[in-house]
Amino acid sequence: MRTPVVLSLSVLTQVVGNLLLSKGMKEAAAASTVGRELVSTAAHAIESPTVWLGIVILTAFFLLNSALVSWADLSFVLPATSVAYVLNVAVGHFFLHESVGPLRWAGSIIICLGVVLVTQTKSWTVTSRDEEATAFKEFNT
Repeated sequence: MRTPVVLSLSVLTQVVGNLLLSKGMKEAAAASTVGRELVSTAAHAIESPTVWLGIVILTAFFLLNSALVSWADLSFVLPATSVAYVLNVAVGHFFLHESVGPLRWAGSIIICLGVVLVTQTKSWTVTSRDEEATAFKEFNT
């Protein structure tokens, strides 16, 4: 039960954190002075509460994701959390007003289908030699 909850929170924090970070950085770039864009953008970014909130939320994502890979298969966690990529495309389109063409939407749908396939597989992670022997027998039958 904990894996689906933490997985959902991980995806949510990744999407919200990326949204805030992107929004804050776009605002910082818009406020920067011509000729010294990089330094000016960095200075505005450091002062932006939106950027800092994005960083805090992405730190929460990192901690949640670290917890996930401590008990679930990496080969499950990474594809399952990749649904966040699709949500990031939607958030970029609807909240940041980015132009998203049909090919990008199609790619996002393919990612979703891959996530569905991955979540239907059985976990093979074992924590003891007895479980390893049982899993090996099940895998080979």
